[in-house]
Formats: sequence, C-alpha cells, structure tokens
Amino acid sequence: MAAEKILVVDDEQSMTQFLGIVLRKEGFQVTTVNSGRDALDRIRLEPFDVVISDIKMPGMDGIQLLQGIKKHDPNIPVVLMTAYASQQTAIDAVNLGAFQYLLKNAKNDEIRLAVRNALEMRKVRHENQLLKRELKKGHEEKAIIGSSEEMVRVFKMVDKVADSEATILIQGESGTGKELIAREIHYRSRRHSGPFVSINCGAIPRDLLESNLFGHVKGSFTGAVKDSPGLFVVAEGGTFFLDEVGEMPIATQVKLLRALQEREIIPVGGTQPIKIDCRLVAATNTDLEREVAEGRFRADLFFRLNVIPLRMPALRQRRDDIPLLVDHFLKRHAKGGTLKSVNKDAMELLMKYDWPGNVRELENVMERALILDEGGVITPEDLPDKIRFGHSQKGSLIIDSPTMTLEELEKEYILKVLNFTRWQKKRSSELLGINASTLYRKLIGYGLEKPGKGHAPGADGGDVLPESDEHAA
Repeated sequence: MAAEKILVVDDEQSMTQFLGIVLRKEGFQVTTVNSGRDALDRIRLEPFDVVISDIKMPGMDGIQLLQGIKKHDPNIPVVLMTAYASQQTAIDAVNLGAFQYLLKNAKNDEIRLAVRNALEMRKVRHENQLLKRELKKGHEEKAIIGSSEEMVRVFKMVDKVADSEATILIQGESGTGKELIAREIHYRSRRHSGPFVSINCGAIPRDLLESNLFGHVKGSFTGAVKDSPGLFVVAEGGTFFLDEVGEMPIATQVKLLRALQEREIIPVGGTQPIKIDCRLVAATNTDLEREVAEGRFRADLFFRLNVIPLRMPALRQRRDDIPLLVDHFLKRHAKGGTLKSVNKDAMELLMKYDWPGNVRELENVMERALILDEGGVITPEDLPDKIRFGHSQKGSLIIDSPTMTLEELEKEYILKVLNFTRWQKKRSSELLGINASTLYRKLIGYGLEKPGKGHAPGADGGDVLPESDEHAA
C-alpha cells in the first residue's frame, strides 16, 4: 500500500525540515515547499492527502492558500500552524474549511495525531462519496422505468457518456422523460455532488431569457435593481440542463455558442467575462436539423450541442414498458396505502392506445382512473373515451374539402383538440405533441379564441406555460 502523501508549507526552512523528519518517521511521503504559491502549483501537479501550512507567510499567506486549495479540491484536509496564538484567527481558519489549527510549539504527538485524524476524515469522506455514487447508480434510486429494447439502449448510452464532460443533446417528443434522463446523467457523473440546474427556454419570455442564462448587472435594463449572477454561474461545478433549446432566439444562440466555445460568459450590461465550469445537457422536442435548414437555429450551435446525441423513444415505440409504468404510477398515486390493479380488458386498451402525450399522459390517465374507480380494480369504464374508443377510430378525421390547405387543416385539427380538452391549453399541447408556447403562437396566428372569450388566448389564467418533463418516465 502506497504511503500517504503530505505537503508541508512554511517560509522557514528549519520548520519544513523539522516537520519532514517527524512525519517521515511515521511512514508518510513528505514534500516541502516554502511559499503558498509553490504549494498551489504542486497541488495542481499531483494529489496530496493532507496539507500542513504556516499561516503567516510573505506573499500568499496560509488563509489564502487554504482558500485556493478548497477551490481546487475541497476534500483535501488542511492543518494550519502559527507561532502567533489568536482565538479569532483559529475561528476564521476553521470557518474557511481548515481541518485543525495548531501552534508551532505543539508537541510531536499532537502533530502526528492531527495528521492521523485528518487522514481518517479524508478516508471516511471518500467512502461516503463512493457509497452515495453507487446508490445513485443503483436501481433503488432510478426514477426511469423501462425494460424494453429501446430503453435498454438509452440506459447503455447513459452509462457510456455520463462520466464524460461532453455536451449531450437529448431529443424526443414532449413527455418522454428528457429531464429525467438529464438528471440520471448528472447523478452518474463526476459532477454529481454539484448542483443540477434546469431552465425551459420555451417557458421564459424571450427578452428575459438572456438575463436568466448569463446574468445581468445593476441598471442594465428596467427592473435590474441589483446584480444577478445568471444560471450558468449558479450551475458552477454541476450540470446545466437547457430544455427546449430549439425555442431559443437567434441572438441568444450566439451568446450560448460563445459560452460553449470560450467557457466564459458576459452578463447583460457587463463588460468583464466570467469563467464558467459546468457541463451542458440540452433537450428538444423539435427537429433541430430542419430548424437549421429553415434558418431558425444556428448550424454552428447545433453541431456544438450535438456532440453526443441521445434520442428518447416515444411510448408507442416501447409498448412493452406500459405494464411496468402502469404499476409504477398506481403505486405512486395510491391513496391511503390501498393498491389497485388493472384488469385484462383495461390493460389491452392501454396497450393499443398511441399515447401522443407519452409517459406524462399515461401518468395523468392512471391518476384519473384511481380517482374515478370505486372498486379495487380499474376497468375500461375508468378510462377516458379516447382510450376506450379512439383506437378504432383511426383515420376518422373528417376533411370538409379536398381543396383545404395544410394550414387550414392544421387550424381545424388544433380547434378539434382544443374543444376535446375544453380549451385546456396545457393538455391540448400535450395531445398535439408540441410545446405550449408553440401552441400559444398558433392560437394568435390563427385568431382562435375560446367561445365566449373576448380576449387573446392565454389570458384566462396563463395556462399556456409548458410543463416540465420531471415526471415523464
């Protein structure tokens, strides 16, 4: 077993020699340097298990060195020593993350004990991190349900790419579980202890999206009453999930491309770049290649995002998973601890339905069935009419005239879905398989209004905002 590596830092040569002798006798591998700057340079070149440093040193003092070490690797325990006893200095050192504070006239046994304790703490912390990581990898923590061939391929891809730093683009219809896969990638990565930050680019007004992403400085626009760091900074050390990236305006796409290329951002109204350190995972339910061809999405940004493409299958492409998902949702939404089951006829209907809203729609249907069912078994009568009869009505859409344009047909179909959902716009967007913000723009473009409403669509409660994929799989 290799000897633990100790780094000793002191501007006094005699002190580094003394500590080196004491610690080498204990079997440790000891490296000595005479300045804080040299210490940071060594730490960047090779790993150390413990650092012992003087506090009062010319140039970079021990407190500054401690801060630099914690920024590089917060798990390295640092023991600070000084010839000048001060209770406040000791308190400050511990508050900044020092493992222990010793006087230079400490006995040899005290020094050896401090190092042993620091090593033990590092070992326990390392074991805890490994345990947490394994738990997150385990099936008990897995929030994604599926054993079909399509989902097995997704899981294998996640295993391959999770621990890399590469940008990932997750593609798939609304409700297929893109955010859940992004979270799984985060929890399996080396950044799992950092934050997971997400934003839906289609849910934020376009004039505010840039500020949300990159931050802003005070006074940069009306309402900017103080500096804001932006979500790229909030995601420091972790994973930043950009959902519905296809909804991002071209001007913001330019800044996102620069952030990916230069690993730095400039806040709105700012002049100084800020370095960023986060892994980007993007998602979309639109065909970005078509968006590029039609000039709505930058080709250079698409290629930057599409380093590792990952496609989430629609539920109709993984029907074998429906019984597993049904069982999962029955358990999740069971009231009073009473578990219910689905009879054969109801399950057959669920298996035949095409699920345009994917797994999110299935969860909604099962939650509704649990509420309506009065017995212990869910039957076809507990399911919506579209599932009970819809599968036998394929191709029944009536086209009033063979001369209708595609635009007129789309308008009629949107109106049909809106009437079916009683103008619940979130629900309608799920059934149509489009983003709610896209539906909102189409309602305005076609001049569609809810019967009896005298105002623009969306004004009745603001129900056009997209739902998250949080419970999508």
